Amino acid sequence: MRTREPSYIIAGMREDLGGPSIGDQSPGGDLPLAPGLRSRRIEGINGLSLHYLEAGFESPDRPCLLLLHGFPELAFSWRKIMLPLAAAGYHVLAPDQRGYGRTTGWDDRYDGDLSSFRLSNLVCDAVEFVSALGYRSIAAVVGHDFGSPVAAYCALMRADVFGSVVLMSAPFAGPPAPTLTGAASPENPRDAAREEACAALAKLTPPRKHYQQYYQTREAAADLGGTVDEIHQFLRAYYHYKSGDWKQNRPHPLAGFTASELARMPSYYVMDLEKGMRASVAPVMPSRDEVARCQWLTESELTVYAREFARTGFQGGLNWYRCLTASFSAELESFAGRTIDVAACFIAGASDWGVHQVPGALTAMQSTACRDWRGCHLIKGAGHWVQQEAPEAVTTHLIDFLSGR
Repeated sequence: MRTREPSYIIAGMREDLGGPSIGDQSPGGDLPLAPGLRSRRIEGINGLSLHYLEAGFESPDRPCLLLLHGFPELAFSWRKIMLPLAAAGYHVLAPDQRGYGRTTGWDDRYDGDLSSFRLSNLVCDAVEFVSALGYRSIAAVVGHDFGSPVAAYCALMRADVFGSVVLMSAPFAGPPAPTLTGAASPENPRDAAREEACAALAKLTPPRKHYQQYYQTREAAADLGGTVDEIHQFLRAYYHYKSGDWKQNRPHPLAGFTASELARMPSYYVMDLEKGMRASVAPVMPSRDEVARCQWLTESELTVYAREFARTGFQGGLNWYRCLTASFSAELESFAGRTIDVAACFIAGASDWGVHQVPGALTAMQSTACRDWRGCHLIKGAGHWVQQEAPEAVTTHLIDFLSGR
């Protein structure tokens, strides 16, 4: 439901700050957008000047969809499904989330305001955004990769705003259990068993480390960053390695969060101890012929990502991972035992290790975390970047879900 004038419907989060300022200007030059997609900016969203892409804006009173990207992605990552969803009758919004792209107002320092990147504040970003555009409630929030837990907590914390939820590539097992219980579970992102497993990885031959540990380090942003050309090369290898194009991606459930089980995953998840991510993915750089055949991410499209990350750096997105520590998960423990009660489904590539990287999470999502479960769809031939690799299949599943089929 959309109100005629912008209003902040954010109980307990923020006082009314008045109407937002919306415009078309964005730093970084024009984006290569198809007709029917437009780039917009809105001021005063939880301290942000928020950049977003929009489709289906031509007529009022459409049900709204909010699409939340992951790492290292942008609003641009949704470009292939926004117009088909608009053609199905929806007003489709895809923001550059806090720490990314053309959204500004976030702290880009490693030693800066880390708390602003915690999950509860990312939920506040989402609520303020749709409310500022005049929506008291929207049809669905859709999250991919790290956008998936943001979408999950949107639905769990504010079911009055988000009418349904679609989780993509990263299963949601529920809020973390209180750490005082000492119980190891897929709901606890920083329980003792996980810390022990990460320590045990360093004792393997060769020594290994979990990618989330690496993303939390001071060195990670500099390792991933560089010139436009350097970032282009890194992202080409990274996106290829995690996609269905790398045929060695044959994911399967892991028996537990132990070093021996984690070590079964590719080196983009469990890395050599002495290597950064750039060095980890470099050996699987696709050939020129493979790049030419990659129609889901052309060279010109990849240049959009390279230019944006060369301008902003990676620290903003990496700060999300730094909020996975116990000091921040404690805030989420207050929701322990609470479920997602709106309609929910899961979409991922069948070749995506993200589906299984947290042992037990896929099962917990379907059996306990979501009460109105509508289905799990694993798309054959697609890897981690499923909405780009298989946009037609993703669009079909989304429309079927939204239509109640």
